Amino acid sequence: MNAAERRGALVLLLLLAIGTGRDLWRAGRAPAGLPAALAPPDPPAGAARDTAERIDGTRVVRDPPVLDLNRAGAAELDALPGIGPVLARRIVEYRRQHGPFRRVEELRAVRGVGPRLLEKLRARVGVGPVH
Repeated sequence: MNAAERRGALVLLLLLAIGTGRDLWRAGRAPAGLPAALAPPDPPAGAARDTAERIDGTRVVRDPPVLDLNRAGAAELDALPGIGPVLARRIVEYRRQHGPFRRVEELRAVRGVGPRLLEKLRARVGVGPVH
C-alpha cells in the first residue's frame, strides 16, 4: 500500500468514526415528552402492563415518549428517526404557514415525508389539542 492509499484509507476510517460518533450522540438525545394532559391514562391497579412499559429481564424498558407535532421545535424533531435538520425545519415552517397539525397524517403534506417515514414516526409523534 503506497502513501496515497494509506492516506485515503485513513480518511475513510476517520469519516466512519465521525459518523458513528454522531449516530451514537443522536441516539442518546431524547425528544421532549407530551404534556401530562395528552399522556395516556394510567392503567387501573392490578392491570397487566401494556406496551408502554415492558419488563426485559430485571429492568423495565419504556417506549420513547410521544412528541407533540404542534409544540416541538426543530431540534426536537431532528432527534426523531429519519428526520434530519432540513426536514425538521420544513415541518416547523409548514406548521407556521398552515397552522397546527390536526392529525399525524398531515405530515405527508411536508416535502420529504413519505408513507414509510410516516409509519416509522407514527408511534413517536402525536397531535395535541388545537386551539
